[in-house]
Amino acid sequence: MRFFTSLRAVLYVLFLGLLSFGTQAQSGALSDVAFMKGHWLGTFNGGPIEAFWAAPAGDNLTGFMRMMKDNKVTMYEMLVFEQTEQGPIVLVKHFKPGLVAMEEKEISDRYRFIEAKKYQALFEKSDGAVRIIYELRTPNQLVIQRGKQEGGKWVFADLFVFARQ
Repeated sequence: MRFFTSLRAVLYVLFLGLLSFGTQAQSGALSDVAFMKGHWLGTFNGGPIEAFWAAPAGDNLTGFMRMMKDNKVTMYEMLVFEQTEQGPIVLVKHFKPGLVAMEEKEISDRYRFIEAKKYQALFEKSDGAVRIIYELRTPNQLVIQRGKQEGGKWVFADLFVFARQ
């Protein structure tokens, strides 16, 4: 009987340790996306796309993208990764030429942190319809993938493929 009581206590302590480890792993930090830092170029919709992310500073990592076609801007995108108690979130605003906001003044697309691996971070849009993976595939290649539910599982496709400048 004493053996089972001791075994139960050990299993309980292990369970609590795993539970706290899982919670810590899910909370995330800006350091999980620090690999994005830099100046990046790619192509999208028949034109160049340029991105820049600053290094994390304080409670944020800030970046922007510029999409062009036929030597004219088609869209600007402002991205801000902010650290919260629940982990990093991504706030995204889109702008047409002339810096005309595509979302309402007080609205931005909002993505919550799901998980991170080395050189990869997964976020989910607040409505649960879209997931985004930021991944450094090689030291000079950054890829942003968009995922959607198909047949009960998440399917991802490359959205932007960037080369370091």
